[in-house]
Amino acid sequence: MGTDVVVEKDVVIEKKKNIKLPSNYKVVVLNDDHTPMEFVITMLMTIFKKSQANSIALTLEIHNEGSAIAGIYSFEIAEQKVLDGINMARNNGFPLMLKAEVE
Repeated sequence: MGTDVVVEKDVVIEKKKNIKLPSNYKVVVLNDDHTPMEFVITMLMTIFKKSQANSIALTLEIHNEGSAIAGIYSFEIAEQKVLDGINMARNNGFPLMLKAEVE
């Protein structure tokens, strides 16, 4: 008269996934012979929120080494910082170039 009861247990198999975090991007400011150092200092303070002392040091590095990293950001933020820097330079009549490179 009894009935057989079969209980099935849910089996959870946890697979480890190798989730790759998004890459960070370096925003690099390139030296040129036409953009005044004072403008570069102002641009670094305005767009990259650097202190005056840090902006001066970075500007000297750009001048002496040919380029310097202004900051490291996610792709979208790095891309926007590059555009903002180039637009600021063009609006002031300077050929300053910035670029984003994967870190």
